[in-house]
Amino acid sequence: MATANIQTPDLAHDVHHDHDHEHHDNFITKYIFSTDHKMIAKQFLITGIFWALLGGILSVIFRLQLGFPDMQLEWLRPFLGKWITEQGKIDPEFYLALVTMHGTIMVFFVLTAGLSGTFSNFLIPLQIGARDMASGFMNMLSYWFFFLSSIIMLSSLFIETGPAAGGWVVYPPLSALPQAISGSQLGMTMWLVAMVFFIVSTLLGGVNYISTVINMRTQGMSFSKLPLTIWAFFLTAIIGLLSFPVLIAAALLLVFDRSFGTSFYLSEIYIGGEALPNMGGSPILYQHLFWFLGHPEVYIVLLPALGITSEIIATNSRKPIFGYRAMIGSMLGITILSFIVWAHHMFVTGMNPFLGSIFMLLTLIIAVPSAVKVFNYLTTLWKGNLVFTPAMLFSIGLVSFFISGGLTGIFLGNAAIDIQLHDTYFVVAHFHLVMGSASFFGLMAGVYHWFPKMFGRMMDAKLGYIHFWLTFVGVYMVFFPMHYIGIAGFPRRYYSFTNFDAFNSFTDLNAFVSIAAIFTLGAQFIFLFNFFYSMFKGRVAPANPWRSTTLEWTTPINPGHGNWPGAIPTVYRWPYDYSKPGAAEDFIPQHIPYSQTKESNLPHENELIKLENEGDVVIVNENKH
Repeated sequence: MATANIQTPDLAHDVHHDHDHEHHDNFITKYIFSTDHKMIAKQFLITGIFWALLGGILSVIFRLQLGFPDMQLEWLRPFLGKWITEQGKIDPEFYLALVTMHGTIMVFFVLTAGLSGTFSNFLIPLQIGARDMASGFMNMLSYWFFFLSSIIMLSSLFIETGPAAGGWVVYPPLSALPQAISGSQLGMTMWLVAMVFFIVSTLLGGVNYISTVINMRTQGMSFSKLPLTIWAFFLTAIIGLLSFPVLIAAALLLVFDRSFGTSFYLSEIYIGGEALPNMGGSPILYQHLFWFLGHPEVYIVLLPALGITSEIIATNSRKPIFGYRAMIGSMLGITILSFIVWAHHMFVTGMNPFLGSIFMLLTLIIAVPSAVKVFNYLTTLWKGNLVFTPAMLFSIGLVSFFISGGLTGIFLGNAAIDIQLHDTYFVVAHFHLVMGSASFFGLMAGVYHWFPKMFGRMMDAKLGYIHFWLTFVGVYMVFFPMHYIGIAGFPRRYYSFTNFDAFNSFTDLNAFVSIAAIFTLGAQFIFLFNFFYSMFKGRVAPANPWRSTTLEWTTPINPGHGNWPGAIPTVYRWPYDYSKPGAAEDFIPQHIPYSQTKESNLPHENELIKLENEGDVVIVNENKH
């Protein structure tokens, strides 16, 4: 039996650390420039909620144009100004800018910063038994770089030439030529600068998360006893640390092409009949650099949501998670494979068909670890004593989107089919289901589940149920029809389809999607009311409202900076001891020694009791559970 060699801060240091953080009567240091991981998590969450609302509103605006091309939008002039034409329509260039900003906001500012920034910050120290992050100052900087990025990106919406317009992937040569369209001028520069600051924020956070998980686990918290949430956040940080710098490189070369006359991405370009001097570059180079981040980014937003779902499904099924080690293995497989499938976004670039077949094979292989996760979720739910909290419903909704969206990914992973479906609404529907909606449901599940620990109050469950069902139905009403019109050939990012006779038969379906989008956005205001009302007026939360086993529920209801007022609990068992035969209750927290649960111990667990008194920390083989 191996003994875990884990360094633990001594009690004197803990007490001293507590004393250092008792005095937070200064508003600035407590709520604004805070180094407390819990406050920084709330800052990420509130900022993410703002961005989610703005991103949703932008999507509804361009869906109005798309679904109702004959509608007069003059009433939007007070908000959009000159971007409403004399005919009462959205300016075509601004339409592309809306699509660009919506994608950028939702992928990076909501699902990356809002999801990972919130829950990695909030849960890592609480669930591994640490006072705070490895570096509170770096943690604070990570939020403020994100905030600075947000200010720059938001400001680009109000400049005269308009925000960046080139799709959220900002492909050159359109993005590399300021004279091409108005959305390639100052707005594109601001987009690039904002993304550099955003990536700095992500890297600062990632270094912190990895360092904290490796170095600051409490006594007994071996890697084989980590909750699956922590595994997910840990691997997500590793993916971000390895892939985001490549996007900085892509953006830097794009800045050189835009401002300094280089030709990394440009060659043989004509504008208005005039030949530009740029020679020798290739826009395909940008695609390689972008998608080397772009595809791992899918899992940067998905893995935290899947980790949150694992925790919530096990807790509310009142069962141990099925296949703990298989779940970790599947996340490791996804982490590795995510780096070697990027070119499946580039089947239509003229790549060598042999190379395309390699990427196609690797893309289809990534379905295996994803299927392992789905199987383990379903088997955890199977014959469980299910408790349908709002968080549980959102977690099950995530599994639904992961299945339905993942199945369409098999089509797009096949080069022969993808060449036909590339840049159609089928692609939009696929990634909005499997990446956008699934990750958003993971975010919502996490908020409903850990709200009591964040704010010491309970959210209203009835409003949570209404929010779930309206959103769940709304998402399928928006994205399910898109698969159909995508197969019919509807191209994405088109301003209008009224001049295409072949698409006239889909006018009603397009309008239906737009109505469903408005309906789904409206449902989010129920959540907004519930969230902010409950923060101040909600019922005071009990210490462990969901009867969970993980360490965060052993802290006070409103933990101070330092989390535990006394010594940090020692961990003795894995995080999923639910409904254990013979136990007095249907859950046994991680910090309860085996000597106190003799009636439910397995034979190998009884052998560990004598080691408790000796102070040894033993790695238990969780396969025996």
